[in-house]
Amino acid sequence: RHPLATFFHLFFRVSAIVTYLFCDWFSNSFVACFVTILLLLSFDFWSVKNVTGRLLVGLRWWNQIDEDGKSHWVFEAKRVPTIAASTEAEARIFWLGLIICPVIWTMFFFSTLFSLKLKWLALVIAGISLQTANLYGYIHCKLGGQKTISRVTSRLFGTTDVPKRQSRRISEDGTEERGKTGTR
Repeated sequence: RHPLATFFHLFFRVSAIVTYLFCDWFSNSFVACFVTILLLLSFDFWSVKNVTGRLLVGLRWWNQIDEDGKSHWVFEAKRVPTIAASTEAEARIFWLGLIICPVIWTMFFFSTLFSLKLKWLALVIAGISLQTANLYGYIHCKLGGQKTISRVTSRLFGTTDVPKRQSRRISEDGTEERGKTGTR
């Protein structure tokens, strides 16, 4: 259903990894390699967070800052009909790409650390940070997004989940009547 989104979900991730592995072969400039890989990682972060997560698995997350300056993370899981749902293959590609790439960047971290290529360490840490931020966000969406989306939609449409109160009335003959009354 979404071949272009699936392509870009993997393109920036794989391109960043391949560029990291083979950049020394194509360029002697550390700065050019660093900037290229960082741009690919940033494009990947943005595309996964804002496009492919919504299209391929119906999930999204973001950070919201309220009027008091407090940061709140919002995780949503969209309920889609089975006809409009993404295919199983797209969902597998999404989750495999989301899980495998942070593992690869973690292996790069240890290889960079043990080989003492410390100038690359900042880039590898940036790769781990961006990849795991998306992984963290989407795991929270998958596990707890249903509560958040119902709260967001209830605020949007003005409905509340306030339980109905029990009213107690005593009739003129002294018998007790119970009934439900709605709240306003």
